[in-house]
Amino acid sequence: MNQQPRFAPIPFVDVAAQRRRLGARIDEAIARVLGHCQFIMGPEVGALEAELAAFCGARHALGCASGTDALLLALMGQGIGAGDAVICPAFTFCATAEAVALVGATPVFADVAEATFNLDPAGIERAVAAARRHGLKPKAVLTVDLFGLPADYAAIAAVAAAHGLTVIADAAQSFGAAYGGRRVGALAPVTTTSFFPSKPLSCYGDGGAVFTDDDALADVMRSLRIHGQGADKYDNVRIGINGRLDTIQAAVLIEKLKIFSEELDARARIARRYGEGLSDAVTVPRVPAGSTTVWALYTIRLAPGARDKVMAALAAQGISTGAYYPKPLHRQAAYRHYPVAGNGLPVTDRLAEEVLSLPMHAYLDEATQDRIVSALRAALAH
Repeated sequence: MNQQPRFAPIPFVDVAAQRRRLGARIDEAIARVLGHCQFIMGPEVGALEAELAAFCGARHALGCASGTDALLLALMGQGIGAGDAVICPAFTFCATAEAVALVGATPVFADVAEATFNLDPAGIERAVAAARRHGLKPKAVLTVDLFGLPADYAAIAAVAAAHGLTVIADAAQSFGAAYGGRRVGALAPVTTTSFFPSKPLSCYGDGGAVFTDDDALADVMRSLRIHGQGADKYDNVRIGINGRLDTIQAAVLIEKLKIFSEELDARARIARRYGEGLSDAVTVPRVPAGSTTVWALYTIRLAPGARDKVMAALAAQGISTGAYYPKPLHRQAAYRHYPVAGNGLPVTDRLAEEVLSLPMHAYLDEATQDRIVSALRAALAH
């Protein structure tokens, strides 16, 4: 006789729930692409770019093959390369620093703010000093809007301006959020994002976009996106990449963008319920005044040493969780030889051992969420 699981599994991100809602519409959109057979740079790509730009208030939006390619285009488009230093947090996914290294520049790791998990503006000064000690030219600050919350762009821009640095926003997790009344995509000279399937706005594979108000930079990045193309595909005026967004992925994103605002409202409601149920038991995330977040991840902090036990207890009840990022970049083999600001990154190291992300998506019903909260509270009590 088959044994039934004691607990129904709760996925970390339920992509299938959204698929059940939008499946027919997305299938029709994909079928239209299959009908016209313009699989590369088809009409849906341009239509999506116009809608993305209008959504966030940027002059230009360029679809590309991934969030990593978006970062490459932003860096390459500004001529950042060998001998240049790009300041970035170590508490992030590797793609942030990977793109810097791939263009020949040097990532210089700075610490993050304890309250927001985002780049600490005060750490930029120390990172600039570290870069200069290594004989590098500080060229840019690459922010990361971790877990969906925009970085402190006003403070970062002030420090960047004082040192002649450009600001590049890595908004892979935050598209749809706002800071100071402006949406992500219009907060920095150039912004990148990802449409990886787990992101709040996602496609059915890899995808990304770059946003800017700079007409000249947009033209350069459009060229770089297609092998450095000039007047036509056999006229290459610079070294570029194959960074195009597939037409099918653009068609998927157009349909998802239609309900994106509604899904963001649902995420905000779910985050509020998490806060109400957990604020007396763990350190819950807080959104600074003047900002909104898309809650790409709902990330709490636990007491030092508690995470493994809590994750195991929740897993035993079928509840998926995530630890982002247990080994910060400055401690990973591929990146630990790069400069680190100041006397180390104590906040980053502390957060890497204490944060825990709970299931979060727009289709998390209240009963399931209550089960998560109860299980977490029980795990903390033992």
